[in-house]
Amino acid sequence: MNTIQMLIDTFTNLILNGGLFAGFFIVFLECFIPALPLSVFVALNVNAFGFFVGVLISWLATCLGGFLCYTIFYQLEDKVLEKIFHKKMAIKIRSKVEKFQKIPFPMFVLLITLPFTPSSFVNILSGVSKMPRKKYILSILIGKLFMILFFGYVGLKLLNNYTDIRTIIFISMGLIVAYVISKIVSKKMDIE
Repeated sequence: MNTIQMLIDTFTNLILNGGLFAGFFIVFLECFIPALPLSVFVALNVNAFGFFVGVLISWLATCLGGFLCYTIFYQLEDKVLEKIFHKKMAIKIRSKVEKFQKIPFPMFVLLITLPFTPSSFVNILSGVSKMPRKKYILSILIGKLFMILFFGYVGLKLLNNYTDIRTIIFISMGLIVAYVISKIVSKKMDIE
């Protein structure tokens, strides 16, 4: 357990030494590299800067990064899309675009709010489908706030109580429920 605490302290200190920009940048970067663990970055920001500031910079970073990703793909033509992605992926994206264009605002906010929704894919589909900017911006501002609050709360609880079995069981159950709901919504919306 000392190794875990040492890792938490090391990464928290790295973020603290880099300041708010470091905390902002790691979350912003996750919008373009989906393999990076957003939940871990939010938890480290909350641990480093406190709950309010950690959530705020994480929320701003993920919203700005998502909007930049959306804007890039909004500007792309179909021919460029085929060159960026291999043909199989371009066909898959094109088949989802038509359905995605008709997604109602409340369902889109829910999709963004769920912590296991593939946010990079949602940003790309939003841009490629030419979703209206106002709808996209309002959706990510609302949806990402709740997702970041969830990650901040869960992450802080885990970082502070990683040896308490009740906390681990409670958080694990919450994550499983969130995961199942995310999978159901993603499947219904044909996002996966």
